[in-house]
Amino acid sequence: MKSVSTPGEAARPGGATISRPSVAGHLQAWLPKLVLAPSVVISLCFVYGFMLWTFVLSLTDSRMLPSYDFVGFAQYARLMNNERWWVAATNLGVFGVLFVALCLVLGAGLAILLDQRIRREGMLRTLYLYPMALSFIVTGVVWKWLLNPGLGIQAMVRGWGFESFTFDWLVDPDMAVYTLVIAAVWQASGFVMALFLAGLRGIDDSILKAAQLDGASLPRIYWRVVMPCLRPVVFSAVMILSHIAIKSFDLVVALTGGGPGYSSDLPATFMYAHAFTRAQIGMGSASAILMLGGVLAILVPYLYAELRSRRHG
Repeated sequence: MKSVSTPGEAARPGGATISRPSVAGHLQAWLPKLVLAPSVVISLCFVYGFMLWTFVLSLTDSRMLPSYDFVGFAQYARLMNNERWWVAATNLGVFGVLFVALCLVLGAGLAILLDQRIRREGMLRTLYLYPMALSFIVTGVVWKWLLNPGLGIQAMVRGWGFESFTFDWLVDPDMAVYTLVIAAVWQASGFVMALFLAGLRGIDDSILKAAQLDGASLPRIYWRVVMPCLRPVVFSAVMILSHIAIKSFDLVVALTGGGPGYSSDLPATFMYAHAFTRAQIGMGSASAILMLGGVLAILVPYLYAELRSRRHG
């Protein structure tokens, strides 16, 4: 009895058939690649391509418009000798350390509070998370009103009769950077709380019950048992917050404008000022590349740890 071959099959000399990939099969195999191809091309051109172009510009003497008179690393040398850059870098260190540390402490504290199954937990969780739904521009404008000595907290407290009360950090060159910390912590601590709360809810209850049976107090349970289990959450929160700190721009523009003077400048505002308002594209590009290096110094260890945990998991 002879076998009959279908249109998608070919007959062998012995009567057996072999299947050939049909047009529909080829299309099904290539369809995901075709769908992803435009976004991949756009990312390569407009993200990584512009990164490469920025690096090229940082090696040139570009001023108001891009030029390709290469000067090597002269722009980086000028950047290292620029006082305003070092003010911005110092401010980033102060802002970054305080921002990350305070967000971790407040976020962990709020998460532990909500983990006690208190009443109105859903309402409180929404209340703490709400600032994260706002843009940093909105946050900066609101806190600019609150911290304005003539309109905000200082004026209100003096109106209550405390005439000697002073809270003029917004106009104090030595304290202006700390107003950025206040506004940023207010906005981001709720997000950190959500991360910690999700981690707490993922811990096996049997571990906590065993610690309670051993006579451990609640603070000791959280410090000795719970927090070690939350190391991946802490690591992820530090990476995300550090990334936010390095690329902070809109909050600075809306709240302090980098002032008074340039006392609250951060690297992002320094880059914008030199590249787009002071006709020094080469130096602005060099500062952008250093910022990119800072972001990569944070993201690469994070990605390495994630891939390593998945490999060993």
